[in-house]
Amino acid sequence: MAESSLFNQTGIQLTLFLMLIIIIAGLTVLVFKFLSVYSAILRRREYLEAQKKIQELSLSEIEEYQKREAELKFELSENELSGIRPPADEKGVVQNINFVEEFRFFPNKRRTSSFVNYVSPQLTRLILLFLGTAAFWLIIGTSFGLYAGIKYVAPDIDHISWLSFGRLRPAHTNAVFWGWASLAMVGLSYYVVTRVSNIENYNLKLGYTSLILMNIAVLSGTISLLAGINNGGGEYREYIWPIMITFGTGVAFSTYNLFKPVAERLVKEIYISNWYIIAGFMFIVIVIAVGYSPIWQDGMGETITQGYYMHQAIGMWFMMINLGLMYYFLPQQLNKPIYSYSLGALAFWTHILFYTLIGTHHFIFSAIPWRLQTTAIIASVGMLIPVAAGTTNFLLTFNNAWYQLKTSYTLPFYFMAIIFYFTGSFQGTVEAFRYTNLLWHFTDFTVSHSHLTMYGIITFMLWAFSYTLIPRLTGKEPPKILVGIHFWFALLGLLMYVIALMIGGTQTGLMWMKKKPFIDGVINMFPFWLWRAIGGLFMWISHLIFGYNFYKMVRLKENIRIPRTPSEILAAKKQFSNTDLHA
Repeated sequence: MAESSLFNQTGIQLTLFLMLIIIIAGLTVLVFKFLSVYSAILRRREYLEAQKKIQELSLSEIEEYQKREAELKFELSENELSGIRPPADEKGVVQNINFVEEFRFFPNKRRTSSFVNYVSPQLTRLILLFLGTAAFWLIIGTSFGLYAGIKYVAPDIDHISWLSFGRLRPAHTNAVFWGWASLAMVGLSYYVVTRVSNIENYNLKLGYTSLILMNIAVLSGTISLLAGINNGGGEYREYIWPIMITFGTGVAFSTYNLFKPVAERLVKEIYISNWYIIAGFMFIVIVIAVGYSPIWQDGMGETITQGYYMHQAIGMWFMMINLGLMYYFLPQQLNKPIYSYSLGALAFWTHILFYTLIGTHHFIFSAIPWRLQTTAIIASVGMLIPVAAGTTNFLLTFNNAWYQLKTSYTLPFYFMAIIFYFTGSFQGTVEAFRYTNLLWHFTDFTVSHSHLTMYGIITFMLWAFSYTLIPRLTGKEPPKILVGIHFWFALLGLLMYVIALMIGGTQTGLMWMKKKPFIDGVINMFPFWLWRAIGGLFMWISHLIFGYNFYKMVRLKENIRIPRTPSEILAAKKQFSNTDLHA
């Protein structure tokens, strides 16, 4: 009877609908990729038929082709176009008239011109160091997560205190939060703010200081957590305050660095990307100060502060900056403007209005005043406005460009990140309802939701941005087949992980509501935890592939390309003229 009434709940129905959207989106990408492979097969078949036809040409057909070839080889004599006007190619038709530097029947790659680096070599190096250390922490942090997941199904695999689940779990979450995602976002922001402001005005010493301080904080924080030195029970606040102050100081240096080019920009308008990015940097400094200030860390004030810290770190740091990066990189990747600037402005201000109020929805039915719980639920529903506006804006930007999903190795990451943004955020709203909160809170469903958002949205976005930007900085592309394997391993692993924990967490919640013994829920979860470990393994393998792809994009083997075309020469001139860097 309980199971029958379960599907009558609006929250459950919406969650099933949202998961169906994710599956359909994944199948859509699969269909586009299949069409690409199928068209290649058809072209191969056409080639074989043409080859067979050529082999069977008759003598008269051969003579006809030879006659046509002679006609096409006809050339004018030297004096047929003589005159007194000086030669000039005003229409830009003639190229390479005085030299031939390569075989002309091998056309240049069409994307070569888009790989011109428009930022200085010094800033390029800083950005790549941010992204490289971020990739390192992605692999390290998710290795902790994978091993913690394995311990669910093999709890006696070791008896080393440093590798106990209670230490691995915070080491995993903090390494991927503050190491992988944060370092990657800061590095990408250094590029986007430059391009949008049309000026480089960074203090590079401060940039490197920021990079070093953030990495020192994550390294020392990881060691301290594994050693059992932590901040207590605050989720995502496990780093002790000296370590988090080090991290916050590093972010503050980059915040100052990013304010300068915006303040001294060469264009009057501030593009929407910089709205999001600057707001994100401002908020995270405030969030760290609030979360670690001892003034209100007593009783219910501690719980309310925890809800504020946890959700603002995700929504006003990770989500805010990634959305700003999306507003820059998606239009550039599609080679068309964002669909609606007004929708972007609406999403920005409503995001700030509602997201800052929803932290308490993690503590429904607690001793927190009922009015605060209700406010958090209402604000959670209000979050549908910026989510719908942002999702609509991004998907409509794809208009007349959906065909690019067939051949692009970056756009599938963009597309699925957008789908996860809508479904994961909507599902967070659904989970804030009182019935679904009662059913799912403190179960593995919450773990599923956190990975649907932090992994499906944030990490997929960062991969998309990395595959877009790094080739532009280095001129080197990753192996496309490995990027495809990376995408599918990450997507399939995440779906295994999320769906298994959603089903298992729901069953656990029903058992608790029926007053079943706690151990019954643990026993029931075993097969779902096994699928969690399998999905986690798929995801971890995809991270190793991403690490290799990153190496292929930044390896030191230099492919020297001398500027020849006007666009390349002008771009080189612009790069050399970026001299307003402070040593």
